[in-house]
Amino acid sequence: MTITQEQAAWFRQTFDTLTGSIEQAVLGKRHVVRLALTCLLSEGHILLEDYPGTGKTMLARALANTVQGSHARIQFTPDLLPSDVTGVTVFDQAKGTFEFHPGPIFHTIVLADEINRASPKTQSALLEVMEEGHVTVDGVARPVGRPFLVIATQNPIEQAGTYRLPEAQLDRFLMKTSMGYPDRSAMVELLAAAKVRDRAALIQPVITAPTIAQMSELADEVYVDPAVMSYVAELAEASRSQPHVKLGLSARGALALIRVAKTWAAADGRDHVVPDDIKELAQPVLCHRLLLDAEAQFSGITVDSVVDRLVETVVPPTDRVA
Repeated sequence: MTITQEQAAWFRQTFDTLTGSIEQAVLGKRHVVRLALTCLLSEGHILLEDYPGTGKTMLARALANTVQGSHARIQFTPDLLPSDVTGVTVFDQAKGTFEFHPGPIFHTIVLADEINRASPKTQSALLEVMEEGHVTVDGVARPVGRPFLVIATQNPIEQAGTYRLPEAQLDRFLMKTSMGYPDRSAMVELLAAAKVRDRAALIQPVITAPTIAQMSELADEVYVDPAVMSYVAELAEASRSQPHVKLGLSARGALALIRVAKTWAAADGRDHVVPDDIKELAQPVLCHRLLLDAEAQFSGITVDSVVDRLVETVVPPTDRVA
């Protein structure tokens, strides 16, 4: 079964409606908004890394308010405990039984603000739920439900009191991107509405959680030609042999690229993935998954430049495989 043209058209219309709603709070960042929505509909998670005051938290809250579901914010600090995230089992003396008190991770959309400020032990509490969609407390697996999205933020310039995210944690994020500063026209519009202190609070829900799940299932049915799959596999292999690359693209990373490409194609009203989808999504999906050696830093080589070289050197398919 593949997605029909009518379904693809409905998907695009709904996707555009969601984008327009979020853009009421996040001005001039349409591409980033589309990436965040693609993460949600691909049942993945997104890491926003940028300087203070660029709108990372605003985007997360606007997206949460757009979906008619529950959402929570976890302020990550060095003293935050794993149980503060996942929940804890408490003995009820009146009933004489143990009861589970769910943590803030049991919501549709969870904002993990300044995730790199928490200790590695607390960060590891997210590994299971971000990959498998459930939390194990006292030996009992408890699902968090669908849809489920973690939007994590971190500040790249502040190092005091922070912990570097390990590769296993980074690999759990479907995408990593940055907001960037608004252009002049967006800045003027922001300044003109300076009396509005919280633009995200003005966003009203325009879609229900079951509809999000329905869109995710439709995106799964988008056709991917074997030639495009071969192209992604070749990108993965080439990433492992690039100069100064210590850790190349994993199988999870290649699967992530296919998943988001399907959603990206449906958001464009198409029932199939094209090589340009892969190229356009290469940076946000691949950059945080590649690990460079120490010499690369001294040579001025960045992960972004490595991904750009990959996209330029690996030849995309021009014909469909029969």
